Amino acid sequence: MTAAPGMRDLAHQLLVYEAGAGNASEPLECPTLRVYEKLRQSLGEFVGVAGFYSLASRALALAKPEAPSLNAAQVSGDGALQGLGEIETQIDINKDPAGEGGIILIARLLGLLRIFLGEALTLSLLRNAWPGEAFDDRNSVHGRKA
Repeated sequence: MTAAPGMRDLAHQLLVYEAGAGNASEPLECPTLRVYEKLRQSLGEFVGVAGFYSLASRALALAKPEAPSLNAAQVSGDGALQGLGEIETQIDINKDPAGEGGIILIARLLGLLRIFLGEALTLSLLRNAWPGEAFDDRNSVHGRKA
């Protein structure tokens, strides 16, 4: 079973946004890790470290069969994602399909959030993590347009 197209689109949108938002004075970090960390911070306040660890571990387990490049990745006890940055720091997610691993992982995490928290709360968390990004309810996490 693959990630829902709407989740993949939303994950791609977040990764593209983060790829363009990188600050040249900061060390290079892959967009997947930046998106993941923003979700971890925002969601960690809501569900705690153990709750986020459970969601992130499940999302990674679901994503690995779709993206073998994630096999080296793991979620640490504090919810941090390890082993991914080395793979993706040189990947342009708009041009290289190898960047699909990050999209799939984030899509799976967003899908779990939607299942367990509901669409409205998931969108609220996204708005909190990306206050400048337009998360319009008409372009919901289901990928439907009003």
